[in-house]
Amino acid sequence: MIARSMTAEQFAEEKFELADGGRWAELIAGEPVILEPPTTEHGTAVMNLSRALAAHIDQTRAGYACFELGLIVQREPDTVLSPAISYFLTGDRWAEMDKIVTESCPSVVIEVASTPDRQRSITDRVAAYRTHGATLIWVVDPQQRRISIHSGRKRRRAQHGRLARSR
Repeated sequence: MIARSMTAEQFAEEKFELADGGRWAELIAGEPVILEPPTTEHGTAVMNLSRALAAHIDQTRAGYACFELGLIVQREPDTVLSPAISYFLTGDRWAEMDKIVTESCPSVVIEVASTPDRQRSITDRVAAYRTHGATLIWVVDPQQRRISIHSGRKRRRAQHGRLARSR
């Protein structure tokens, strides 16, 4: 069984022993947490973003994407968040592909806030990714058909393909 007050490395070793094989598990301040399974809309959003990102990568040959990779965003106690997509522009190409968790920081983090637990924690998640060093954080809300883009202290909102300043 999974021990409490885990490090990120212990979490990576024991993650698959959790419910649903650890598929929706994260580590929050040393405690394993199981998120609600994502919705169909979540999967559709990730699939569509993956297609667009793959086309961009194919055209530019810049970077690579990882899906549901655990990002170690805090140490002592360790916190590991698993966004839908992590896009890396630096480092060795494909270096993070076979990892369960990493301390490397992606340039772009894409979260899909499709369930109540993901929606409730999104402000803290964005703050953690900023502190970790991500350049851009996209928050996709499939129900509202909206993408919020966070960069530094600025926040822009994209809705139905158009960018508009948020209030």
